[in-house]
Amino acid sequence: MIVATLELTITFYATSLKDKRSVVKRVLARTRNEFNVAASEVDEHDNPGGAVLGFASVGHDKIYLEGQLTALERFVDNLELCEIVDVSRDYLVAGDGAVNDDED
Repeated sequence: MIVATLELTITFYATSLKDKRSVVKRVLARTRNEFNVAASEVDEHDNPGGAVLGFASVGHDKIYLEGQLTALERFVDNLELCEIVDVSRDYLVAGDGAVNDDED
């Protein structure tokens, strides 16, 4: 089993935390619906002009998960609700430690 995580640092124009909440909720809801991933704001909670969003997906094929995270990043960028300023990806292998890099 592989747990893939994506962390996006985003910026956007917002004058209050209420405006920020509106942008963050739209981005999180649309990505959850499109990609069936776990999604949450994970940092910069008190910064009205930016946020750090975390996404997670579980699978058995690292190539599939890499493609899913790439598509998710592209999707967020194409929403044009925010600008992505930093991206971080991590993969955690659990179980027997074998990563399936084959294209099945």
